Amino acid sequence: MSRIEDRRPVGLGTGAAPVGTPGAGLRPAAPAAAGAAAYAAQPAAEPGATATVMGIPETELTPRVRDAIMRLMGEVDQLRGELNRTRHRLAELERLADRDTLTPLYNRRAFVRELSRAMAHVERYNRPSALIYFDLNGLKEINDRQGHGAGDAALIQVGQILLDNTRESDIVARLGGDEYGVILSETDAQAGREKADLLAEAIRRRPLHWEGKVLPLDAAYGVYPLKPGEDPGAALAAADQMMYSHKLARRAGRSGAARN
Repeated sequence: MSRIEDRRPVGLGTGAAPVGTPGAGLRPAAPAAAGAAAYAAQPAAEPGATATVMGIPETELTPRVRDAIMRLMGEVDQLRGELNRTRHRLAELERLADRDTLTPLYNRRAFVRELSRAMAHVERYNRPSALIYFDLNGLKEINDRQGHGAGDAALIQVGQILLDNTRESDIVARLGGDEYGVILSETDAQAGREKADLLAEAIRRRPLHWEGKVLPLDAAYGVYPLKPGEDPGAALAAADQMMYSHKLARRAGRSGAARN
């Protein structure tokens, strides 16, 4: 795309004596938005000054040339406005491309990008960060018994709970289905496990109220410390496996408690 340069006339040069009425001189061209009235109201050039406007000598600035210059400046202003609107629209589309379609969170695409940045930060500054992988338990049962509207409401509520209980510097995303990811910056493995437990407890404390019913919510998690030079996909897979191990351990614990 060609670069649009601002070539508005900025004033009069100095040199030979002006032509026409003594002391009248040539006034500098005004911005297109100001119009002819503003142009005419500008002060006259000092005696002994001459001018070029956009490289055109004073003697060639006939009314027809002036009109052409004004039209050209108007077109430049219009193109500049269209360019700014296009930039704003592209920024909005980029923002929407990063958002989950259901919850107020990032989507998986944006999360993987931010995970790559977090891992680069760990490698460059040797500062810890932790990845939490959450899985919402019992969503299929909610969908089957209460309908997909209730399931969507559960997903939205869990996403909001995660947002409400993390810092602005942390990254929270819905990775797909009933799975969520959280990147905790400046957090080691132990602090990450403590935070994951607090987030899981916050989810349990807020059951879903749906059409007069109270539906309990629960989530399993895996916490994985980010390592320098590791692939983001490998880190996600490791956190997912740790989440699954945590889920199996909780099931075994509940089964043992039920037998006792």
